[in-house]
Amino acid sequence: MSTRPEALFPLFSALETLPGVGDKTSKAFANMNVHNPKDLVLTLPVAGIDRRIRSGIAGFAAPGVVTVKVRVERHIPARAKGRPYRVDVSDGDSAFQLVFFHARTDWLQKQLPVGEERLISGKLEIFDGLAQMVHPDHILQPKQSGDLPEFEPVYPLTHGITQKIMARAVAAAVGLCPVLPEWIDTDLKAKEGWPNWMEALVKAHAPDGSVDILPTSRERTRLAYDELFAHQLTLALARGQNRRRKGRPSKSNGKLQTRVLNALPYVPTGAQMRAVSEIQDDMASPHRMNRLLQGDVGSGKTFVALMALLTAVEAGGQGAMMAPTEILARQHLQGLRPLVEEAGVVIEILTGRDSGSERKAKLAALAAGDIAILVGTHALFQKDVVFRDLKLAVVDEQHRFGVSQRLELGRKSVAADVLVMTATPIPRSLSLAQYGDMDVSVLDEKPPGRTPVTTALVSSGRLNEVIDRLKASLEQGRQAYWVCPLVEESETLDLAAAEDRFKHLRAIFGEGRVGLVHGQMPSAQKDAAMAAFVAGETKCLVATTVIEVGVDVPNASIMVIERAETFGLAQLHQLRGRVGRGATASTCLLMYQAPLTEGGRRRLETLRDSDDGFRIAEEDLAMRGAGDVLGTAQSGLPRFRIADLERQSGLMAMAQKDARRLIVMDPTLTSDRGKAARTLLWLLEQDRAIEMISVG
Repeated sequence: MSTRPEALFPLFSALETLPGVGDKTSKAFANMNVHNPKDLVLTLPVAGIDRRIRSGIAGFAAPGVVTVKVRVERHIPARAKGRPYRVDVSDGDSAFQLVFFHARTDWLQKQLPVGEERLISGKLEIFDGLAQMVHPDHILQPKQSGDLPEFEPVYPLTHGITQKIMARAVAAAVGLCPVLPEWIDTDLKAKEGWPNWMEALVKAHAPDGSVDILPTSRERTRLAYDELFAHQLTLALARGQNRRRKGRPSKSNGKLQTRVLNALPYVPTGAQMRAVSEIQDDMASPHRMNRLLQGDVGSGKTFVALMALLTAVEAGGQGAMMAPTEILARQHLQGLRPLVEEAGVVIEILTGRDSGSERKAKLAALAAGDIAILVGTHALFQKDVVFRDLKLAVVDEQHRFGVSQRLELGRKSVAADVLVMTATPIPRSLSLAQYGDMDVSVLDEKPPGRTPVTTALVSSGRLNEVIDRLKASLEQGRQAYWVCPLVEESETLDLAAAEDRFKHLRAIFGEGRVGLVHGQMPSAQKDAAMAAFVAGETKCLVATTVIEVGVDVPNASIMVIERAETFGLAQLHQLRGRVGRGATASTCLLMYQAPLTEGGRRRLETLRDSDDGFRIAEEDLAMRGAGDVLGTAQSGLPRFRIADLERQSGLMAMAQKDARRLIVMDPTLTSDRGKAARTLLWLLEQDRAIEMISVG
């Protein structure tokens, strides 16, 4: 069934087929991302106006919208051009005025004949002690009172679309909706007390009161669930398809891993061992692994990745580990090499810097299977990089790679398992929306021996004090990072700020004791500056946010973040994670410029009061919204019309569970419920899912 069901045809017709919508209006609708009647049907009211008829305006708390029956007493035409035209009216107890600007006299006299009764509704205000209503929203004859809804929905608008046009077009679009078979699990629907799709839609567009407009109303919750369920069905189909793809079981004997475990200077956490065994079970199964490893700063993801890579080598294959930057790739190599060599395994690095005969030799060794583990940047994607037998690809810091790159890496080998790692804790609802096609392992314990970081807020007025304290600490042998502010998203200005601060600190701390790293440096220079800091030659490293992810210098125990209020919460948490990696008590100073905005204060205080990355991520989501947290442009996040990812994470989890269960029971969606679910996928234009079912 790869064509849209006929019942849905009217909802996908042109907007011009609706009453009152011509070419111009249709173009205006496109600015609201409304292209057909279905889009209109899913554009719900954002507010409502109480239009219930009152006996009079006495006792009404103006300003506010009021609906009353009045008698027209007299017309007072405008005294001069541009002055208002007034009409005196009375509700029996109180008199007030209706005020009109630029209105035609003949139209007003026809609408409001003196001596007759009219029903009027609009915003009543008090001006110079007199009650008045400027341009009433509705003027009706008393017998037309049935035409006025008691509670009038208010829709989002754009230039060229009025409430009147919108309401008329929506009513016509809702009229085109067919009765559709139910795709929600019957037990779930009964338990939640949700109405049918059609009933939910009609009620959402004709609310009885402000309670019906809340996202928690039964009708809206049901419609939000439909969107989340369709999205999760798409991901469940992708996951099912992935699982049906023949993988190759990687059965390991554990010999190399045992050697590494015996050489470790610490005992892995329970969470690390749990993640290792989940990954090994996946790798041993006949299906391709597609797993996300999520862990907070310093939760020990590298160890888990190493055990997974050794599983691939023990099974006679090769492993690859890819990082977003060369600094990180080299750091992974430094961290892994001593342990890997303990196990007697050959590990190499391949970056854009390798060229000529050196690169050729590495590629030949890789193709021959002499290199067991290859670490690198996206240079691993290049066409000439050929593995003898790639069994596992580990992708670090997934949010820096698009989903398409994730797939490209999987294609390097017909059946390579894929493990994606991220150190950015992602709120549950977002990880379900973004990674719902993957299985997830979470590292929620910190390895022992890491000292908590003390976080303090300091105003930028105390800069000299901070520098004096820092100087004293450096003289005691400690090392520090100094992160410069984000300047209006401009790299050149960021750079100038960093260079100025570098010169300033170098003059105070002494030549050769201060290093500088920023995004526009050539790689070799950046690596040299990092290497000097790691070796302890420079004591203070001035940097832009280049150092955010993964840099590991155990002796660095002070982090100063200038203009901390210009950074996002998750980013501040990542930066703070660069210290507290050794045994020395560490400090993170958040320097802010007063006065702080309400949001800025809330961000900095959240960070000061918590070091739980997952809690911080939830707070970040609540403050900024999903698109900002993941950077919607590259996040692959779906855009929902009704569902709200920030506030409906429970609904998303429910949808995921239900979608996965349906796909397990009915992988081709051919049962009655499966067919109804196909209709939902067509309705919500989940093309990727439809493609997958068509291909089977």
